Amino acid sequence: MSRPIRVLVAKVGLDGHDRGAKVIATALRDAGMEVIYTGLRQTPEMVVSAALQEDVDAIGISILSGAHMTVFPKVIQLMKDKGMDDVLLTGGGIIPEDDMQQLNALGVGKLFAPGTSTADISSYITDWVKEHRSF
Repeated sequence: MSRPIRVLVAKVGLDGHDRGAKVIATALRDAGMEVIYTGLRQTPEMVVSAALQEDVDAIGISILSGAHMTVFPKVIQLMKDKGMDDVLLTGGGIIPEDDMQQLNALGVGKLFAPGTSTADISSYITDWVKEHRSF
């Protein structure tokens, strides 16, 4: 790859717990990725707009509030509306397995539960980007 993978890490909604998002952002930076962290209380529209402006390869959403079945479908729909079919939408948090499967069926990438190795997350993003993006 001719440039670092660009990942936008976001916290959507009123969930004010961002320690995990910051840990992931740091781990992805340590893995050689360029990370844009949007901060707390973002809307789906703000996340997709920032992703477009930053020309990212992947969006990672951290969600602990239980709003994942609202947030992820909204973000994936906005991404489709903007033609971002070659950008990975992934994330993690407190998401039941059944909900993960429903979100995957909508086009959301792999979702990670608390305690997942940061190396596994980094490898997943790297492998996905190598397969789906060309730069």
